[in-house]
Amino acid sequence: MGVYRAPLRVDLAGGWTDLVPYTHDHGGEVVNFTIDKWVTATPDEEGNVEFQFDVSAGSGLGTSGALNIAKIAALGGADTNDLDQIAEAAYRAETEAGNRCGRQDQWAAAYGGFNRLLFIGDGVEHLPFEPAPSARKWLHKHLIIAHSGIKHKSGDMQELVWSRYDSGDQQVIDGLHTIRLATRMMADALQRDQRQLVVDALNEVCQGVDSLDPSIHQPFLSIIDPMISDGTVMAWKALGAGGGGCAALLCNPMKINLVRSTISNAGWEIIDWNYDYEGLVAV
Repeated sequence: MGVYRAPLRVDLAGGWTDLVPYTHDHGGEVVNFTIDKWVTATPDEEGNVEFQFDVSAGSGLGTSGALNIAKIAALGGADTNDLDQIAEAAYRAETEAGNRCGRQDQWAAAYGGFNRLLFIGDGVEHLPFEPAPSARKWLHKHLIIAHSGIKHKSGDMQELVWSRYDSGDQQVIDGLHTIRLATRMMADALQRDQRQLVVDALNEVCQGVDSLDPSIHQPFLSIIDPMISDGTVMAWKALGAGGGGCAALLCNPMKINLVRSTISNAGWEIIDWNYDYEGLVAV
């Protein structure tokens, strides 16, 4: 046993497509990266675990996935040298607890850094992916992550969408296809530092999510829509399942300070962040 921490993640494109049954029917794909905010798990001699959260649960940053990764490592429940094994164990722990989730959070928390993940059936593959250094710097400078303060229940939202999927709702199926295709645009954009393509990919994701359920974006719109309309924000996305929690806002280079003041005045908490490249580590 020991003290371990696992990072939170920002999903840029593909979230929702990493869940069963979509992974079995079509195959999912996600582009994400981890940030320097963690869940730290500290075990005691009796096998209980105390957690420290850098960002509150329900943020949409994959907190529960990071929690289970850190917990399993802290209790010695899997081989920490086999990151796929510990990620799968964390996924199983979450689903057995009754939470319908995908696999992107656990793999991101285990590996850290930028990830392009392919989900086929119950399998997870890392696809070759290395963003241009200039794209990393640009994204870090212009992407604001902010917590709306509105709590969401990921499981409830998942059930609403997947019940429609199970019934053959073509609008939901098409929305998921749109979200998945946006991952390829996002990966290409970051690898070649094509910044307009990053904007386009985020917009594609938003369109796909609206097809799943417009209420996913509703809690954010009164603040974000005016900034999209006047060009202050170039593109945005709800993080995680949406319906509250965090949003990522890609700012006009000349309007970053205006965006920060606008969302702060609205009562949102800005999360100052940097990249995490370590993934799961003992501390």
